[in-house]
Order: sequence, then C-alpha cells, then structure tokens
Amino acid sequence: MAGTVRRGRLRDSSTAPALGEEIERLVALDGIAVEHILSGELEAPVDYVEDSDEWVVLLTGLATLVVAGDELELSAGEWLFLPAGTPHTLVRTAPGSSWLAVHWRQISPRR
Repeated sequence: MAGTVRRGRLRDSSTAPALGEEIERLVALDGIAVEHILSGELEAPVDYVEDSDEWVVLLTGLATLVVAGDELELSAGEWLFLPAGTPHTLVRTAPGSSWLAVHWRQISPRR
C-alpha cells in the first residue's frame, strides 16, 4: 500500500515571530521528524538537549550557538549534526532566520 503524497511550502521568513521560535513539524514517520523553524530575536540564550540525533541546516539568516564549549557562528547554508544528548545553546539569531531540522533515533544494526 502506497503512502499519501503531500505537498507544502515553507513559511516565508517575514512571518517569523518577533521573539523566540516557531516550529512547524512537516513530516513525522518511523522515528524520523522533519521540522521548519523560524527564529525571532531571543530574550535570553536557549539551552537544548535532544533525546534524538539532530541534523540542522540554517536556510537563511545568521545564528550563534555554543556546542561543547565552542562558539559557532552559522550563516545560511551551514549545517550541524548533533548526536543525541549533546547539550547546545542557541545564543543569538538574526530575526527571520529559517532552519530545517531532521530528528531521528538510532536503529540498532541487524545481526
């Protein structure tokens, strides 16, 4: 049985919130989730520790994160892979920054 074909459009960065982030889950199936994130200004740094692996790419804008004590400046097109349990802090984002995030859980190899 085939799945249902879906189609959509990422929200324009002009619709980003003034403060904080808005996350839209685009697809979720079999332990994988794909999200579109729009960032506004941050009132304070935001700490994250995901319980799944995460690959994230900054589509537009600028951002500063701290990962394992290193401050990372990201610009459009740069991506990170963050293994599950990796503490990271979002320090700054340019208003209207747009992200694509993919989360998944590791699957044990077949024996």
